[in-house]
Amino acid sequence: MALLIDLSHPIEAGMTTYPGLPGPTLRTHLSREESRNRYDPGTEFHIGTIEMVANTGTYLDTPFHRFPEGYDIAGLSLESCADLEGLCVRTDQPRIGPDLLADLDVEGRAVLFHTGWDVHWRTERYGAAEHPHLSAEAADLLVERAAALVGIDSVNIDDTRPSIRPAHSTLLAAGIPIVEHLTGLDAVPESFRFFAVPAPVRLIGTFPVRAFALVG
Repeated sequence: MALLIDLSHPIEAGMTTYPGLPGPTLRTHLSREESRNRYDPGTEFHIGTIEMVANTGTYLDTPFHRFPEGYDIAGLSLESCADLEGLCVRTDQPRIGPDLLADLDVEGRAVLFHTGWDVHWRTERYGAAEHPHLSAEAADLLVERAAALVGIDSVNIDDTRPSIRPAHSTLLAAGIPIVEHLTGLDAVPESFRFFAVPAPVRLIGTFPVRAFALVG
């Protein structure tokens, strides 16, 4: 029997995903009470609205996030973000170097870095400068070995202390989607299929996903 493991953070009103970006605002467009005047007795609905930056919760970056000529969220193929063979790389290194990947087959796989940083979600610690991140050399190796997608359970796949973003630049220039703010990777076994599908929004380079692993 197949098992589904949720790897996404829920989106809640006012929450901080990335320090400095506003949290989402959730409102009611049509309340259940108001809807009762529109429908037969016993029938009611709730219609909500949400206002948020695209970088909210667990989200996927496409090349358009970094490069104006890159494909956007609507241009993301399902083959690049759904039913991918997964590889979970576990590490306690704050800077993830290419040595961690030296003996791993990443070709065509969703390579997910499990650092455990998600335990700090919704705390000030989560956005700390020393969060785990990918080195430029590791990003180069992932491109060289043709990874299909790269994800991490941290606040950013790059070191945010300098203003340069080599992991984003290298991976997205190669057309490799990035998924940030994953969670629950401790429950992912050695063999799984990975899914992280956003709604197909045009002229946006990033959008929240429901990321999950399929086991068995």
